[in-house]
Amino acid sequence: MRLYLASTSPARLALLRQIGIEPVVVPSEVDEDAAVARAEAADGPLTPDAMVQLLARAKAEAVVGLQPGGEPIDGFIFGGDSAFELDGIAYGKPHHPEVARERWLLQRGRTGVLHSGHWLIDHRGGIRHGAAGRTDHAELTFADDITEAEIDAYIGSGEPLLVAGAFTIDGLAAPFIRTITGPPSAVIGMSLPVLRDLLHDFGVDWTSLWNIERP
Repeated sequence: MRLYLASTSPARLALLRQIGIEPVVVPSEVDEDAAVARAEAADGPLTPDAMVQLLARAKAEAVVGLQPGGEPIDGFIFGGDSAFELDGIAYGKPHHPEVARERWLLQRGRTGVLHSGHWLIDHRGGIRHGAAGRTDHAELTFADDITEAEIDAYIGSGEPLLVAGAFTIDGLAAPFIRTITGPPSAVIGMSLPVLRDLLHDFGVDWTSLWNIERP
């Protein structure tokens, strides 16, 4: 059974490989800002949950009909998205160093929620059979003694610029995070328990996706 990853996220790819799955990476090329703007123009402001689920679905749906490597998609298509909520505001990727620094000054010593959206399309046999999605959440508390020198060094690494909330737990920011309540994998890029549950809903055993041999 093949899993098609509608994402170029190195974190999601690494996470899947860690648990024995080598996916077929199919970039979705979704304009996230435009997708959110269209939804909010139609229905009003989105909650963080609704936003990550909207984008997860858009990414997965964008690759339906593509033929990576010249072969039609035969398996499951997964799309995911994440956002970090603090004080009721959802934060995505900061992109710029000054934005990342502002966020770190705001969130040190604080607790926020990482929202993770998931959308899975059953495309076995090259035919769409159905789709389902779900969100998951993890609560994180940052250390209150993070110095500005540490923040500047971390931003200088470039790591926080292209990740939701401007931090990771599987990289250089891990020592700055005191506690995590909820699935750690949701913070990295996808909730593995949710992905397993979605597959079960389609009658598929999680282990059928294993395709990496272990020594």
